[in-house]
Amino acid sequence: MERPGDDRLAALMRTAARRRLDAVLLFGEANVRALTGVACDNCCLALVRAPTASSFSTVFITDFRYVPMVHRVAPGLKTVELARGVSFAAAAKDVCAKARAGQPVRRIGYEGTLATWRYLELRKEFPRATPVDVDGDVKSLRAVKTVEEITRIAAAEALNDEIWARAQKDIRPNMTEKDIQRVIRAWMNALGDGEAFETIVCAGANAAECHHVPDGTVWRKGEPLLVDMGVKLDGVCSDMTRCLKPSRSPDPEYDRVYDIVLEANRAAIAAARPGMTTGALDKVARDIIRKAGYAKAFGHSLGHGVGYEIHELPMARPKDGTVLEPGMLVTIEPGIYLEGRLGVRIEDLVLITTTGCEVLSHSRK
Repeated sequence: MERPGDDRLAALMRTAARRRLDAVLLFGEANVRALTGVACDNCCLALVRAPTASSFSTVFITDFRYVPMVHRVAPGLKTVELARGVSFAAAAKDVCAKARAGQPVRRIGYEGTLATWRYLELRKEFPRATPVDVDGDVKSLRAVKTVEEITRIAAAEALNDEIWARAQKDIRPNMTEKDIQRVIRAWMNALGDGEAFETIVCAGANAAECHHVPDGTVWRKGEPLLVDMGVKLDGVCSDMTRCLKPSRSPDPEYDRVYDIVLEANRAAIAAARPGMTTGALDKVARDIIRKAGYAKAFGHSLGHGVGYEIHELPMARPKDGTVLEPGMLVTIEPGIYLEGRLGVRIEDLVLITTTGCEVLSHSRK
């Protein structure tokens, strides 16, 4: 029976063989789920190469609580139950010893993002093995989504649109940023699985802070409001930014800035296509903002991938050489920020198709 992530597992095994790894040990929840379909935050996915062959065996190490779930979600995947008092590193060492018939592990792949204590445990159990960071390899495999993942992410983005529409009916001037954040968060909890990240709410000049933390600032009538939000649904994330634009802004430059950002957003969406590099995509939007005289006011990347985590590959940033492929998802979120005065960011999530891209966020801009 084919499991979610089987193609990725096979590709990772080929990478491991090419890099002469004797084993790969993965602990990250998103990486493990993308490779096996199992959502588990207390596990180790071990890929171990036989000593006399280039083939790898796959073993899912977890504790008693998750074993039945692994059997249900990924039938056929070999499972080892973690014994009480035994560390994952020690259990992985035992798995490697059996799979390699006692032959030592000389090169071991791991996630460079591991917590220090986890890394030290691995070094204790595999003191002579050369550690090799494979986190980038796994994340690159995750950049192109499966059909099932695309369906779930599109559903999450559609729900994000619905929540924003509902929230707009509940928010009003004289509410604080925290109040507005609570309204949006309540809808996310009611209709989805909570926030994919902490909802950003910026009243007036606070929007000049790209990742402003909502506080007691009151949203005054006639002021713009920026909201960056994403609901989590069925294990995947969504992402969108919208600005509520007043009929007459207190800052005369706001309308011009808004129109420039909207133009950059639309131009990048129109340009996005397979075969294009993410650096070239970033340049489409950045050139519009630069020519308008706001180059220094757009200090972040154009966008990022979205999936099991809110920030995934590919990254749409200046001079990045990643080539867009069908099945990749990337946000298009140009912005202009004038400290102490105003900020505008407009963000859509797009799916790269065989001919261009499909916009998954549909809230009014």
